[in-house]
Amino acid sequence: MKTLSLISVLLLGILFSNVSMAQTSKKETIKVWGNCGMCKKKIEKAAKSVGANSASWDADKLSLEVAYNTEKTSSATIQEAIAKIGYDTQDFRAADNVYSDLPGCCQYERAALSPAIINATPQ
Repeated sequence: MKTLSLISVLLLGILFSNVSMAQTSKKETIKVWGNCGMCKKKIEKAAKSVGANSASWDADKLSLEVAYNTEKTSSATIQEAIAKIGYDTQDFRAADNVYSDLPGCCQYERAALSPAIINATPQ
């Protein structure tokens, strides 16, 4: 009987710890402008540098699939890190001087960007 009680307590403990861990993990798709394989490496590295557990950028869709722990980082922090290296995101615009320093193959047409993100330029 003690063994059965112990097993029940352990199973409940595992169940509740998994539920609490699941609440802090988040997967998200973020729009990030760029062009090539070099962009992909830089964008993914920037996302991971501020706490993303995984990051995969798709050049055709201009989207970054990212997973992160919400207790350690946020979508805004990830997007700001990407903007600081020269790439515009759905919520942040890279500084013009940083964007212009990107290699020619990494520069994209910025005219298509929403005016809303122009006002969200990180400092």
